[in-house]
Amino acid sequence: MKSLSLLIAALFISTLGLAQDYKSNHNVDDSKIALQGYSPVSYLDLGIAQKGLKEHKTTYQGLAYYFTSKEQQKTFEANPTKYLPQYGAYCAFGVSVGAKFRVDPNKFVVKDGKYYLFLYDLEVDAQQLWLAGKHKELVKTADANWKKMSK
Repeated sequence: MKSLSLLIAALFISTLGLAQDYKSNHNVDDSKIALQGYSPVSYLDLGIAQKGLKEHKTTYQGLAYYFTSKEQQKTFEANPTKYLPQYGAYCAFGVSVGAKFRVDPNKFVVKDGKYYLFLYDLEVDAQQLWLAGKHKELVKTADANWKKMSK
């Protein structure tokens, strides 16, 4: 019985660690709704930000994704990794400078079959900073930073 209790305690502690890692690698709150409810298929396939609907929901890697239609949901389910946002849905420009920032889901760039989300507030429009820079260099830097930041 004692070994069973130890096993349960060890599993609980490891789960806490996974939840912490999970949260640090994905820009979500406790609701675990990805992209603040916006459809990943709309970003990539249509180039627009559209709020998904609860009736068109799927779960992938512990996150809930919402879609505008059953067709979008099926498209995502057929190839979910294609539709995942870069850098765990953190601000791409922020990641390029080594920081994690929440994003405005209406600020994004689609390029080379991927989409990048950006912070926007009154003082900083990270999307404009990204567009003013050299995309390939920013991606290279952000990719390298993300490898370190997502460990």
